[in-house]
Amino acid sequence: MNSTEAPHVLLVDDDVELVSLLNFYLRSDGFRVSQANDGETAIQMLFAGPLPDIAVVDVMMPGISGIEVLRRIRAKSSIPVLMLTGRGDDESRIQGLELGADDYVPKPCTPRELSARLRAILRRTLAFGETGRQGESDTVRVGELVLRSARRKISWGEQDINLTNAEFNLLEVLIQRAGQVVSKDTLSEQGLGRPHQRYDRSIDVHLSSIRRKLPPLNDGRPRIQAVLRKGYQLLID
Repeated sequence: MNSTEAPHVLLVDDDVELVSLLNFYLRSDGFRVSQANDGETAIQMLFAGPLPDIAVVDVMMPGISGIEVLRRIRAKSSIPVLMLTGRGDDESRIQGLELGADDYVPKPCTPRELSARLRAILRRTLAFGETGRQGESDTVRVGELVLRSARRKISWGEQDINLTNAEFNLLEVLIQRAGQVVSKDTLSEQGLGRPHQRYDRSIDVHLSSIRRKLPPLNDGRPRIQAVLRKGYQLLID
């Protein structure tokens, strides 16, 4: 996205009334908006032209579900995806996060809440032209693990690690504090751009995926360890 352009969001939901409401609000709040009311149309739109900066996808849709839309997006693109889920639908939330969704918002949600969440995700993916945090070195090395913030790259030696946007943000927080225990509150605020809520498993699911992508410690343990009632810790060999 050009820094002078408004961010482009694709809304995908079979609830025509809700999409119309969100479309109107997001446009008034400075977004460019496209919309689709079913999964098949969304997939056609996504790959027929320039990709949007972010997609909002409802999980429960007839025909091609939101989960399948997400699966097909991730097969070809790393654009941020925010899932809309029913309240209490933990299974769909976890499945979406495991497939690479950046975050989710329970329905019903207010347009203001959705706009704030979209901007939080976009800020952390540098979609507004940010080039790293002021005062921080662009490159941080923790053994073989190398973080290049401005390029949004994390590698092990010379091999890039394939991460979703949310996974990058969370691993970046842990790398910046390697060896320290980082609370879920900090991880959620700095990695996901929102306060951590009780019973929210987003952090756990994202970090479980990151663990599988990082080589283990020399003794075979995962490089990221959960510390009971305190948070998570990136361990150093």
